Amino acid sequence: MKIAPKFKFDLDYKVSPKVIIIALSVVLCALLLVVAVRNIPREISLLEYDNFLQSRSIQSAEISGEKLVFHAGGKNYYVLKDSINLNELAQTVAIKAPSEYGEDLFLLVLLAACGFMVFVILRRRQSFAVSATQTAQNDLEGAVSGAQIVPAISNVRFGDVAGIDEVKFELMEIVDFLKNPSKYRDFGIRVPKGVLMIGPPGVGKTLVAKAVAGEAGVPFFYQSGASFVQIYVGMGAKRVRELFSKAKAYAPSIVFIDEIDAVGKARGGGRNDEREATLNQLLTEMDGFTDNSGVIVIAATNKIEMIDEALLRSGRFDRRVFLSLPDASDRAAILQTYLRGKKCAANVQNIAQNTTGFSGAGLATLVNEAAINALREGRETITDADFAAVEGKVLHGKRKFYSLSREEKEIQALYKAAKALAAEWFGVNFDKISLLEDRFLLSDDFLESKTALLARIKVALAGAAALKVYKNELFTNAANDVAEARELAKSLVVDYAMSGGLLGSNSDIKDVLDGCESEVEEFVKGCERSLLAVQDYLARKESVTREELAQIIKESYES
Repeated sequence: MKIAPKFKFDLDYKVSPKVIIIALSVVLCALLLVVAVRNIPREISLLEYDNFLQSRSIQSAEISGEKLVFHAGGKNYYVLKDSINLNELAQTVAIKAPSEYGEDLFLLVLLAACGFMVFVILRRRQSFAVSATQTAQNDLEGAVSGAQIVPAISNVRFGDVAGIDEVKFELMEIVDFLKNPSKYRDFGIRVPKGVLMIGPPGVGKTLVAKAVAGEAGVPFFYQSGASFVQIYVGMGAKRVRELFSKAKAYAPSIVFIDEIDAVGKARGGGRNDEREATLNQLLTEMDGFTDNSGVIVIAATNKIEMIDEALLRSGRFDRRVFLSLPDASDRAAILQTYLRGKKCAANVQNIAQNTTGFSGAGLATLVNEAAINALREGRETITDADFAAVEGKVLHGKRKFYSLSREEKEIQALYKAAKALAAEWFGVNFDKISLLEDRFLLSDDFLESKTALLARIKVALAGAAALKVYKNELFTNAANDVAEARELAKSLVVDYAMSGGLLGSNSDIKDVLDGCESEVEEFVKGCERSLLAVQDYLARKESVTREELAQIIKESYES
């Protein structure tokens, strides 16, 4: 049973011309009345005028006969011109002569606009229904299809991108093809249609793609994978068609799809018809490329395991380029790049050594924050102190520092002193250890030994061991370190099979933790003199570097 709608709009209704003209006449009269009333200036006293003048609220002024008419605060006012000092007013605002045709011209324009509206309505009133329907359709498509696809010319070159020497070699062939396509065609070479760049966030995948476009001097079409994901069926596929159509029209060109896993996720499980339709359209467009089309597709992702196999097969993304986090030499080169044009007296090599785990984007942020810190301190040159001041903020975010009581400071100083001594003894590299945070340095080594993993577990347990031995008590400050020790022991036993055979068990994990705990307790018992000296230093200074620790240990044995 169908229920008739309560309201029905008849799009074929023909509006009478008389009704239109009468309505427009009423609107025109209302506008003229508003303009006339609003423009009538109000007389004010000299005191009020002086207040406007002193507060510099007068926006414009003109002489009209014996009056000075001025505009302030959205309204018009006037005073007798002979009662004021015009030279004083002229110092704050230009005084102009009245416009002879200003209001008349405004009225003529208004009348012409109304006449034009009457003409348009009368000519097109028969096609209102069709126009409304078409407009609604266009609005819907425009709303869901996103911004217009336009190419950009990249000004980034390989010289602007540091720390990717191996990647540059892979991509220079793509650049050469875009510059000299005939050389490859004449030799019978099929150039890769697509290049997939894989790497963690912040390593510079987008920057590398821009550098390829900049070196080749070709148009660059940037799209995010998320921009193809639409809620309306067919809109994502339509946007894919538009993108590749534009790229072919501007060939040779580069299409860069960032976070392609958003649209190229493996099909199956949770079905999404719109996403599958978009992915199918992308596969079709890449299959439709001829070898000499002059369009190269570069995509980026940090989740290659999620991408559909059909997108990865030969003939689509033939070449894969892996970008990893930069090592020490790469970090030094990246830092030098971002420090260009800045006054810097810092030791770049030391900073590079102390920033293991930073991505290229992280290093850019580090340099910028260090420059801000130097400016905040009133200096024109960036120093090592500026980098040290912001390094933890960039890597971990700004943290709240708690106020410790005297007893809490004594306990925390003993806890951290034990960790510092254990790190020095067992060979775990660190930059600085303070009462509330540690700055252990990650290693750039590809391999890590069982001894190194056990050393890290012992350092994590050293603080709790010292409290157990010297305070006969345990405290909640060990929570994070205990969790880290458990994770390391689990990795050592289960992931790396370094203890308990190939099938490590919870019992094997417990044995590793118990052994490390027993060894580190014996260690803190045997270095009481140095431990108490470092505790006293931390309680006073609140932090200790590796160099300062070595000096404290030396002095404790000499005394």
